[in-house]
Amino acid sequence: MRKRIALLVAIVMVFSLVLSACGGNAGGTKGGTLAVNVGSDPDTIDPALNSAVDGATLIIHVFEGLYTLDKNGVPVPGQAKDVQISDDGTVYTFTLRDGLKWSDGKPVTASDFVYAWNRAIDPETAADYAYMFEVIEGYEEGKLNVTAPDDKTVVVKLKNRVPYFLELTAFPAFSPVRKDIIEQHGDAWATKPETYIGNGPYKVTEWVPGSHITMTKNENYWNYKNLGMQNIKFVLMDDPGAQLNAFIKGEILFTDDIPNDEIDTWKDKPEFHLEGQLGTYYVSFNTQREYLNNPKVRQALILAVDREFIVREIGKAGQVPAGAFVPIGLSDADPSKEFRDVGGNYYDPSDYEGNLEKAKQILAEAGYPNGQGLPAFEYLYNSESEGHRLIGEALQDMWGKLGVKINLVFRNGLHS
Repeated sequence: MRKRIALLVAIVMVFSLVLSACGGNAGGTKGGTLAVNVGSDPDTIDPALNSAVDGATLIIHVFEGLYTLDKNGVPVPGQAKDVQISDDGTVYTFTLRDGLKWSDGKPVTASDFVYAWNRAIDPETAADYAYMFEVIEGYEEGKLNVTAPDDKTVVVKLKNRVPYFLELTAFPAFSPVRKDIIEQHGDAWATKPETYIGNGPYKVTEWVPGSHITMTKNENYWNYKNLGMQNIKFVLMDDPGAQLNAFIKGEILFTDDIPNDEIDTWKDKPEFHLEGQLGTYYVSFNTQREYLNNPKVRQALILAVDREFIVREIGKAGQVPAGAFVPIGLSDADPSKEFRDVGGNYYDPSDYEGNLEKAKQILAEAGYPNGQGLPAFEYLYNSESEGHRLIGEALQDMWGKLGVKINLVFRNGLHS
């Protein structure tokens, strides 16, 4: 087995990248076990409640939706063997594969999807991604127009044509879950191997908080014969330095984070590989707070960010400065065109000096020339990644050029 190292640097203004490559070393694969690191202890691996990248990585090993994504990001049949779409594009009729089973051997049925999707939009569940179901009829009323006329058929009625609906069915929040287990164990169902029953390629066989989560191939998975390693050991670490040391020692064969000051050292090594990831790194403003509820103040702060500096000096991994929120890589209604090309930019990210001057003018128009009259704001960042701190310090300096003072405050558990 060859070593792999990956780095997901979430310090990009348009999309972050995974860097991975191959080198030689047999460490980390003893007993048919692949040892990897994708993060620390997950906040949750309940498919409905998770909203973190590391949690999603764990979930998609244990659960599978009606469709899944291939290596190119194209939706392909997962639990469904096929789908029929109405002429107007609003009715999807999925037929499940024969003999689908949960990891405990019980049959997977169409009703499991109906239950899971409605659970995800239930206010009592309080799922971050509940809004992703709003394309389905009945969302506003709290009962989705998703039915199971029999155990192998799932019928979905959309409000209107949604060209990306199959991609949605591959998203972790659209995974089926077991009603009987959740009703018996409540939220605790997703915290123990014996109750964390899935329908995907692997099953959790050991979970030691603060140490590791071990998954083993699910013998009841429909495509079992094409699975890889017998076991995957997800080593739980949140210190990039420790992750890199574990990789060097052969204790793990893959990691998605290393210290930023190590990037230049590793980027030309064969173990270091660049892989694209769609996403946007952004700052959220508390618009309920005085001053920040003024759109001119927010606009000035946005324009004063030197995105090229951040991706060049902090990201160091080929990230692209964002000129708008929607990232590069999403197609427009016409799939031959990119949404970003059609939509255009809000500002020119390459003209930092021009943007900064405009930011000063707008802040003065808002009644706060050179930041006079504004209080010091708190900037909260996730302490689990050095990149977040470095970006916070960069913003502190950039906004200081407007006369705006920022106090950096780290918090554990903030999603990134």
